[in-house]
Amino acid sequence: MKEPRGARMAVSNEFLQYVLEQLSGVPALRARRMFGGIGLYSKDVFFGLIAEDTVYFKVDDGNRADYIQRGMQPFRPYRDRPELSMTYFAVPADTLEDAEELAGWAGRSLEAAKRAREPRRTGTRRAKR
Repeated sequence: MKEPRGARMAVSNEFLQYVLEQLSGVPALRARRMFGGIGLYSKDVFFGLIAEDTVYFKVDDGNRADYIQRGMQPFRPYRDRPELSMTYFAVPADTLEDAEELAGWAGRSLEAAKRAREPRRTGTRRAKR
């Protein structure tokens, strides 16, 4: 049987409960099922996801080096298009096991997610009237 072309993102209930327990220090944490995976939110800020029992956090220039230094890979949702990745990287397993350290990584990802929501500035300004 041929595998489907799209994303595969199944998450076991046991893993989800473990991650939510480890992230209990994140303010107003909530998890939402989406596309077979789980989206992680703090209030209304989407900062992470769980796919195939792997946790991914939002990255930008402020925290990407932490993941690269640890050899972590970006989230690639499509098996048939591995060149496509998103601005989410896998969280190291030992970080996931340490709730205090995980809270720090989650906090930096929340900040990255908030920065991504800010309007982009262009080089032009409108004249004041």
